[in-house]
Amino acid sequence: MKESGLFKSMLVSTLFVFSAATVLPAMAGHHEAGEKEMMTVVDAAAKADNLSTLVTAVKAAGLVETLSGDGPFTVFAPTNEAFAKLPDGTVEALLKPENQDQLKSILTYHVVAAKATSSAAMQMVEDDGGMHEVTTVQGGTFTLMMEGGSLMIEDAKGNKAKVIKADMMQSNGVVHVIDTVLMP
Repeated sequence: MKESGLFKSMLVSTLFVFSAATVLPAMAGHHEAGEKEMMTVVDAAAKADNLSTLVTAVKAAGLVETLSGDGPFTVFAPTNEAFAKLPDGTVEALLKPENQDQLKSILTYHVVAAKATSSAAMQMVEDDGGMHEVTTVQGGTFTLMMEGGSLMIEDAKGNKAKVIKADMMQSNGVVHVIDTVLMP
């Protein structure tokens, strides 16, 4: 099945945010006393200990306000451990003000402007014969596929990330936590 025009336009129309693997109560819609709605993906990420690198990057890229918007967003959120796999000095270099555009490009490469659950993503993979290309908010593409029963993402550089936690619904989208930083 090919992407519909509507789905394709949704894929390139908005911006992104990230969230966490260890904040399951928050990410599953847990509410603090007095809260009437689920948190945004930015709020949930800020509460997750294992996403401190991501939160720092989102702040350095100047994306907090944008990514707290209505969405919808499908976010493939790398953990601190995923960032730690990058070559020494990479994160520190990206956080410098002079590298803000490159950091924004990497972060927005992890976001699709639609609300796609893992079951919807797996159905697209099946419908397309085992691989489904997705356009990111950044404008690049990555490929979804299944390996050993897991949803995988192959980035433009040929690196693969595994979805390690899926379908964490928030007020402005859905988050799928991944084990590798994707590169455009």
